[in-house]
Amino acid sequence: MSNLVELINNCKKGNRQAQEQLYRDYSRILFGICLKYSRNKTEAEDSLHDSFMTIFDKIDQFKHQGSFEGWMKRIAINTVLQKYRKEESLPLVSENIEEEAVEESGYVDLDLKTLLRYVQELPNKYRLTFNLYVLDGYSHKEISEMLGTSEGTSKSNLARARGILKEKIEANKAKIYIEG
Repeated sequence: MSNLVELINNCKKGNRQAQEQLYRDYSRILFGICLKYSRNKTEAEDSLHDSFMTIFDKIDQFKHQGSFEGWMKRIAINTVLQKYRKEESLPLVSENIEEEAVEESGYVDLDLKTLLRYVQELPNKYRLTFNLYVLDGYSHKEISEMLGTSEGTSKSNLARARGILKEKIEANKAKIYIEG
């Protein structure tokens, strides 16, 4: 633990070797986070780079309270979310849509790479909401604050994301059945 404190303190002093070591130690973890929130590998790599720039720029704000890794993960998530907020390419959906119940279907043998691709293909708001809620455990209230929407929109976006993913998985099952 003292090695991490020393590494952080050296990064605060602008030590390039310490920054390189921090990058080597945490880039894989943070890249995984960026990848699950991004549409593709290139976007994830850009977000990872931007995340580390922010981490190095704001490392003085880390006061050794709580997890340093958690602090960095939050920066990575916020970095990706900021890009999509600026983009605003998907209009907000109506908040009056009831949350759709997604039927539980039988077991599907779906590899992680295919599932990740399906999630990455979701429209921005749906993908971000799905990841924040399902994979990272944020509440609809927290998601609405992070994305600048209402709780109803967050619930609707989650339901739509689940519906799209269900359709893709069902189509994949049919493909496997036909090809199998």
